[in-house]
Amino acid sequence: MAGGPVPKKKHSRGRRGKRRANQGLSIPTVVDCPDCEGKMRPHHVCPTCGYYNGREVISSESSEIE
Repeated sequence: MAGGPVPKKKHSRGRRGKRRANQGLSIPTVVDCPDCEGKMRPHHVCPTCGYYNGREVISSESSEIE
């Protein structure tokens, strides 16, 4: 009789969830900004220049200081 490895006790739902917690993680997609060539998430405002879809959405702080 060839019995395979069988767990002695049932693992709880919490332990199972902790094991599966990192399955859904993935590297976020990053694209080049068409205005400043900086890195940005697609369909988000560029954190470097503050532009989205060809227009300035957030004014850059560096130009306000100078």
